[in-house]
Amino acid sequence: MTVSGLELTVGTVVLLVLAGFAAGWVDAVVGGGGLVQLPALLLVPGITPVQALATNKLAGIMGTSVSAVTYYRRVQPDLGTAGPMALAALVGAGGGAALASLLPEDVFVPVILIALVAVAVYTVARPRVGRATALRWQGRTHLLVALALGAGIGFYDGLLGPGTGSFLVIALVGVLGYAFLEASAQAKIVNAATNLGALAVFAAQGAPLWRLGLMVGAANVIGSYLGARTAVARGSGFVRVVFLVVVSVLIVRLGAELL
Repeated sequence: MTVSGLELTVGTVVLLVLAGFAAGWVDAVVGGGGLVQLPALLLVPGITPVQALATNKLAGIMGTSVSAVTYYRRVQPDLGTAGPMALAALVGAGGGAALASLLPEDVFVPVILIALVAVAVYTVARPRVGRATALRWQGRTHLLVALALGAGIGFYDGLLGPGTGSFLVIALVGVLGYAFLEASAQAKIVNAATNLGALAVFAAQGAPLWRLGLMVGAANVIGSYLGARTAVARGSGFVRVVFLVVVSVLIVRLGAELL
């Protein structure tokens, strides 16, 4: 089977579809679906790393858009925060993607790893955090902090990307004071914007493999829809548990890269 100019075996197609579905489910619940989807794309014979990153963004934006709509219908997230935060993230992601080829990844991996360990320790040490929404600030201060978080995490997503959804969730919970379920709902809106910003830059470079991305994205959409419904049905406690699992896997993966 030829997809986007690449010869794919039936086994590879099945792997990509399953990875897209699993990534969509994980991403919808708490973020981090790229941990599953990107490695699967990198296994495709003949694909370059930049093509894999760009194609991953294409599939990702399909899934995050669906999960964002699903959450909105059931949770009704705070669009007064999520909207401006998403716009800041869109700009940040475009800037990060533009610099992605200029900055060495090995400079950032240790910093990201330390940040993730701190996030995991914080979440475990404070089990009541994220159970219910208790905003740290109101008005202009709340909005300015949200804009700064959106721009910073968006820049990171365009530049590197692993764990962006998880960083968004913990920023919304630990910094702004939202419950895990509300944070996950808002994170989908912001993450859709970061994917769009990065994809626009990659598309200008001719990097995405569109047919392959649409194929993986279709599976991602199904997983995202089911994941969002699961999170809404199970609540913040469930989202917190999945969050800790995803962050732990990300710590192990990044730690292995440093060895």
